[in-house]
Amino acid sequence: MIQANDPSLTSWIEVPAGSDFPIQNLPFGVFRTPINPSPRLCTAIGNFVVDLPVLNYMSVFDELDFPPDLFVQPSINGLMKQGKQQVRKLRNRLAELLSEENEEVRKNAWHFLHPMEKVELLMPVEVGDYTDFYSSIEHATNVGMMFRDPANALLPNWRHLPVGYHGRSSSIVVSGTPFHRPSGQTRPKDDEPPVFGPSRQLDFELETAFIIGRNTELGQPVSTAEAEDYIFGMVLFNDWSARDLQQWEYVPLGPFLGKNFASSISPWVVTLDALEPFRVNGPEQEPAPLSYLQFQGARNYDIQLEVAIRAESGAEKTVCQSNFSYMYWNMCQQLVHHTVNGCNVRVGDLCASGTISGPTPGSYGSMLEIAWKGTRPVDMPDGSKRSFLQDGDTVIVKGWAEKDGLRIGFGEATGQVLPAL
Repeated sequence: MIQANDPSLTSWIEVPAGSDFPIQNLPFGVFRTPINPSPRLCTAIGNFVVDLPVLNYMSVFDELDFPPDLFVQPSINGLMKQGKQQVRKLRNRLAELLSEENEEVRKNAWHFLHPMEKVELLMPVEVGDYTDFYSSIEHATNVGMMFRDPANALLPNWRHLPVGYHGRSSSIVVSGTPFHRPSGQTRPKDDEPPVFGPSRQLDFELETAFIIGRNTELGQPVSTAEAEDYIFGMVLFNDWSARDLQQWEYVPLGPFLGKNFASSISPWVVTLDALEPFRVNGPEQEPAPLSYLQFQGARNYDIQLEVAIRAESGAEKTVCQSNFSYMYWNMCQQLVHHTVNGCNVRVGDLCASGTISGPTPGSYGSMLEIAWKGTRPVDMPDGSKRSFLQDGDTVIVKGWAEKDGLRIGFGEATGQVLPAL
C-alpha cells in the first residue's frame, strides 16, 4: 500500500520546484469558491486545492467508512475526531489517488482540483481554548535583559517549567485577515499618570502552534510518552502584541489588551506524520527537568521560519530567519505540563509556542528584539525605518522543513495593520 510519506512518490499533478505542498505533505484546510460558497474540507498539492467532498462523492473513500457529511464541515475538527489512524489512512489514500501511476480519478481532475489563487482559504480549525507558551530561551533571555537585570535575565521558574498563559481564541483569524491597531492604556513615563490611545509599539511574534486532535477527561494528565497521540498537527502563528499596552497592564496577572486583539494563523494544518522526517534533538535542558517532563527520543523539528515586513508603499524586507528547533521546551513537554494538574483539552484547542528567537540578531522573532526596544531601527528599502510596525504594514510569516530534496511547508500567515478605530 502506498504511504504518503514515501519520499520517492511523485504526482500526476505538477508540483513546482520549491513548492510547500508536494504529495508527501497533504495538509488539511477549509475553503470555498465563488460558485460554491459553502465551506468544505480540502488538502493541497502544488498550486492546487483538492476538493475532498467531490472525491468523497466519487466513492473513492468508501473503504474508510467516514460519516457522509464529514467533508462538508466549516472546520477540520470532525476529521480530527476520527483519530490519527483514520486520518493516516486518508492521507495514504489521497497519495495513492494522486500518485503518478494512478489513473483512477485523473480524468475527472477538473471536478476536484481548484487553482489555489481562485479559492478562499478559511479558518481551518474551530478553536475552543488557546494557550500561549513562552518557550524560547533566547527570546526569554532577550526580554529579561531589556526589562530586568541583564545578569539574571531568566526568572527563577523558567528553566523548570514551560511558562504559559491562557489567551483569547475568539480573535484568532486566518491568514490574510487585516486588523485595526489596538488602543488601550499606556504609561509613557514612570512618574506620570497613564493615558489612553492607539498603541505606539505594535509588534509581531514569530510562532508556531499545535492543534489538539484528541480529547482528554478532566483530571486526566498526559505523559510525554503519549503526548504526540494528542497532537494532530502544526500551523504558523503570529501573536500580534502591543508592547506598550502590555508593559503597563501585565503586572500582576499577565497579558490582556496587549495580546487579545488579534492572532493570525496559517490556513493549512500540517500533520505530525508529514513532519516525521524532520525530527531533531532540541537544546540541552539544564538543570534536568522534573520527572514528569522528561522524555525519550527527538521531539523537536527542523522547521525554517522567516518573517518579512511589506510597507504600504510595497517595499518589502525580510527581518527574521529563525528555526523551530531552537525551542527549549518542546510541544510534548508543553502539553504534559498543561495537563499535569488535571486540566482537560479538547479537539481543536490551540497551543502556541511563544516567540521563536535564535542566537543571533538576524534570528530574533519580534521587532522588540530586532530593533532592541527601539534603539536599533530597521532600514526599509523605501527609506523608512521600523522600530515597531506602522499602519499599512503587512507582516508575512513563512515556514518549511527541507531535507534530502523533500520540502514540507506551511504556506503563509499574513496580516495587515489598519489604522486604529
